[in-house]
Amino acid sequence: MPASPQPSPSPQPSSALPAPPVLAEVVRSGFVEGRHRGALVVLDADGAVELALGDVTSPVFPRSANKPMQAAGVLRAGLDLAGERLALAAASHSGEPFHLEAVRAMLDAYGLDPELLRCPPDLPLDPEERDLRLASGEGPDRITMNCSGKHTAMLAVCALRGWPLETYLDADHPLQQLIHEVVEEAAGEPVAAVGTDGCGAPLMAIGLTGLARAFRSFVRAEPGTAGRRVADAMRAHPEYVAGTRRPDTWLMREVPGALSKMGAEAVQAVALPDGRALAFKIEDGSGRALGPVLARGLALLGVTSPVVGRVGRAPLLGGGREVGEVRAAF
Repeated sequence: MPASPQPSPSPQPSSALPAPPVLAEVVRSGFVEGRHRGALVVLDADGAVELALGDVTSPVFPRSANKPMQAAGVLRAGLDLAGERLALAAASHSGEPFHLEAVRAMLDAYGLDPELLRCPPDLPLDPEERDLRLASGEGPDRITMNCSGKHTAMLAVCALRGWPLETYLDADHPLQQLIHEVVEEAAGEPVAAVGTDGCGAPLMAIGLTGLARAFRSFVRAEPGTAGRRVADAMRAHPEYVAGTRRPDTWLMREVPGALSKMGAEAVQAVALPDGRALAFKIEDGSGRALGPVLARGLALLGVTSPVVGRVGRAPLLGGGREVGEVRAAF
């Protein structure tokens, strides 16, 4: 009789990567009901790594935390922006009336039709502004999309340089190639991958250490350079970078010289004027963990402003009353 077939050997499990460290805990009624993992890096004033939690060198998509570098690329390409308009070029704006007025004014100033914008139509990022827009019977629009300032600046410099307007979001477009160079220069490392951001723009992947270095390089750059001009505009006009009800605005208003920018999927980078910096990402992208982790990171940087407590507050409710919190776990 033929030999019975022998079972195939079971595949051996590959060596699993260690789980990222817990950066935040969800505590309800004194009971830890959830955890948020991620990675965080803190740089000292000299730019050396002072603290690394988790993998801070492997590439991540910084999402909108890349916007200061994109704005610097627009300046490097030759667009003469300053003040509120330059801050708006680096913004994830809330869609408040002054944001929309500024975007429309920029489009008019450069003779651009709003239909040229390639960011997708969206409602305002700010919940209050979103509700007001819907209550008025208005829907999503390209101008109310939070990246419309960045896209307007990109279109404006393309018109100035005679570069194609229809393809300004292509990764091989001259503007996007220049931005790619700026990201690598600021981060001090090569871009590991290029993806597509939520707004349709090319998105360059770098490590969290590189992201912190990039923010540090902007605040430490010589006055008049593209990076320093972006940092100065953002710090002088933080409400145009975010909105009146947003943590980035609060931080840049209340911590002298701080440069702060969040990104989707719970990414955050901050630099202080003496060169101290941090960057982190919550692995599951949960926005509820961002504030507590940011507040703890700021404390590690030595920031003692009352705004740290405001940023870090993340209460949990039960029966309409506060019964717990999301808190940093490091």
